[in-house]
Amino acid sequence: MEKIEGSESATAAGCPSETELAGKATICEGCPGQALCRQQGGRDPDQEVLDTRMKAIKHKILILSGKGGVGKSSVAACLSMALAGLSKKVGVVDLDICGPSIPKLLSVEGREVINSQWGWKPLISPHHNVKVMSVGSLLEKTDNAVIWRGPRKTALIRRFLKDTFWGRLDVLICDTPPGTSDEHLTVIKAMKSTNPDGAVIVTTPQEVAMATIRKELNFCKKLGVRVIGVVENMSGYVCPCCQERTDIFSSGAGERLAREYDVPFLGRIPIDQHLVQCCEEGDSIFKSHPQSPAAAALLQVAHKVLEEVTR
Repeated sequence: MEKIEGSESATAAGCPSETELAGKATICEGCPGQALCRQQGGRDPDQEVLDTRMKAIKHKILILSGKGGVGKSSVAACLSMALAGLSKKVGVVDLDICGPSIPKLLSVEGREVINSQWGWKPLISPHHNVKVMSVGSLLEKTDNAVIWRGPRKTALIRRFLKDTFWGRLDVLICDTPPGTSDEHLTVIKAMKSTNPDGAVIVTTPQEVAMATIRKELNFCKKLGVRVIGVVENMSGYVCPCCQERTDIFSSGAGERLAREYDVPFLGRIPIDQHLVQCCEEGDSIFKSHPQSPAAAALLQVAHKVLEEVTR
């Protein structure tokens, strides 16, 4: 089949993948994805309910990273607390189905999600009343492994968005797993009709990390997801005694990448002993160590994110 000229999408001309004819139309004959489209294509009958939930939320932000270990979930949790500290009503949905860490970071670990007549009631974090929904709160034991294939992950993510009683929020932060996989495609497609604000991309300062972040930026470009900005995490080490900052890795790669792709650079977050301790203990750095360099950097990022999504 002939592809749309000048498009970076893999969708063929006339492809009905977003309609009720997905996998059934004449043009689908011979397409290698026909069987998948028959299973998942077309408009979901629950999409209207999902849209109603999402329309009650002003800003919907994805947190992405090209690889694991860059502190994406920590940034997502801290960003939610920073925004809530700026008098915003904030929710966090943990889409990292196989490795949920948001319950620990926002101190809701071990608490049970209640299914009410209005849907799942999100857990309320003791830190600035951030609303939280995660598969980690649905497991019988926190160390149980989640061994699921794509379709089951897709179904749960849609339930998190559709069946959770989020209420009216200023910001919903979606913490996604590393890479570009089923979880990302599912949440982007599910939110498409309610205009998500875009993605914050988290990286570390090493040049080695840049190759995977470039893939993430190209992923956003192909799917039409706006890049709100790039955050350079673990950017320098702050001495706990004298507060002097030292670059133990290379520095500035995140800013150079943002400049290369013409997207905003949101700031650098240093390796701060106070931040590490708060993440390990599920505490809020804005309450425990509000004057720390990491708290100041995170607040700066929060202000810039608000500027980008409200302009």
